[in-house]
Amino acid sequence: MFEEKLKQMGITIPETVKPLAAYIPAMQVGNLVMTSGQVPISAGAIKYSGKVGKDLTEEEGKAAAKLCALNCLSAVKSVIGSLDKIKRVLKLTVFVSSAEGFTAQPKVANGASEFIVEIFGEAGKHVRSAVGVSELPLNSAVEIEMIVEVQS
Repeated sequence: MFEEKLKQMGITIPETVKPLAAYIPAMQVGNLVMTSGQVPISAGAIKYSGKVGKDLTEEEGKAAAKLCALNCLSAVKSVIGSLDKIKRVLKLTVFVSSAEGFTAQPKVANGASEFIVEIFGEAGKHVRSAVGVSELPLNSAVEIEMIVEVQS
């Protein structure tokens, strides 16, 4: 059902991004799967870099957040085999590399949140934190962590 929804949207889940340091992309504990922070990597390279509000527009920040969410789903899928096993998306933590004075982190995070709800419907409605930071790994514009509940 969720895998089919992505196909209908014309979206292919990418290969899971290889860890940039000493960690694993995702881990299952009981019926929860948590991801490490996922950055906006596409085809092996950072697609959105710099600070939102200086180097990137708010709309570009939203696109970066959507790509991070897609990479989170890839990390989850690498652990559970199929996104159809997701029962509910519980939480997103969204870090936005922000220019001084930029305060629209929640709007940037909506790029991920709206994408997740588009895929999962009611099961995609989640709690969230949107945090402005001064720097992110590889000069990424956004980084996202995700927690999902999966079927037992």
